[in-house]
Amino acid sequence: MTSTALPLPPAARRARRRSAALGLLAWLTGVAFFLPVAWMVLTSLHSEADAATNPPSLGASLTLDGYREFFGAGGGATPWPPLINSTTASVVSTVFVLVLALPAAYALSIRRVRKWTDVLFFFLSTKMLPVVAGLLPVYLFAKNTGMLDNIWLLVILYTSMNLPIAVWMMQSFLADVPVSVIEAAHIDGARLPTVLARVVAPIAGPGIAATALICFIFSWNEMLFARVLTSVTAQTAPVFLTSVVTSEGLFLAKLCAASTIISLPVLAAGFAAQDKLVQGLSLGAVK
Repeated sequence: MTSTALPLPPAARRARRRSAALGLLAWLTGVAFFLPVAWMVLTSLHSEADAATNPPSLGASLTLDGYREFFGAGGGATPWPPLINSTTASVVSTVFVLVLALPAAYALSIRRVRKWTDVLFFFLSTKMLPVVAGLLPVYLFAKNTGMLDNIWLLVILYTSMNLPIAVWMMQSFLADVPVSVIEAAHIDGARLPTVLARVVAPIAGPGIAATALICFIFSWNEMLFARVLTSVTAQTAPVFLTSVVTSEGLFLAKLCAASTIISLPVLAAGFAAQDKLVQGLSLGAVK
């Protein structure tokens, strides 16, 4: 006997076609976002003459001259101090943000304070002020206190800038932590620091990782304050990147090589924490 597959009902066929169309759209969107990055990396591997051709020469020979120039092979400035400064400011400020945001989010989600919604709105309202509006007061404060060109000033600024969004994000993550688990820990004699470190943090780990990654990206990519408040000692990587564009002309291959190197820490952190990022950003979306 031969069995023949029953035809799918019209609703199932429409659902399959809709799923295929959405999958194709997702792939096209991903490729569209990836193409500029791939183009930047490919241009960084060309010589300056090939990178400046119009239209671009896709089949040109590959070379690492742009990367050698970026790392000072031609006698230029070394990028290592700015890279170290960016790493220090981003990592330290992210740690400070997590240490401050976790108990604040706990008070706004699990042990809610009075008028906690007004507190959340206040945190969010601090992000509504244009950054450039606070530039002059911050500059005058840094000048009068002798903190210009100081990496720790950037750490303080990045911490204060990222803290509101971190509290807002972590509040939604911690709201899904079972209260019964926390109450059981209190019954066993655990104090608040122990509850936060050993109970709340492991359960809300994906959300905390997503918050940390976003704070790190914001700190790493920030350039306005770093451009105005630093010069040489505390210069960050994005500010150093602007020095590639000189009055002598635009060295496109070197610029793309510098952009690739400076983007690598963010891309590596995002790739390493992509599972935690997806879990954290989707936390609470499906009950």
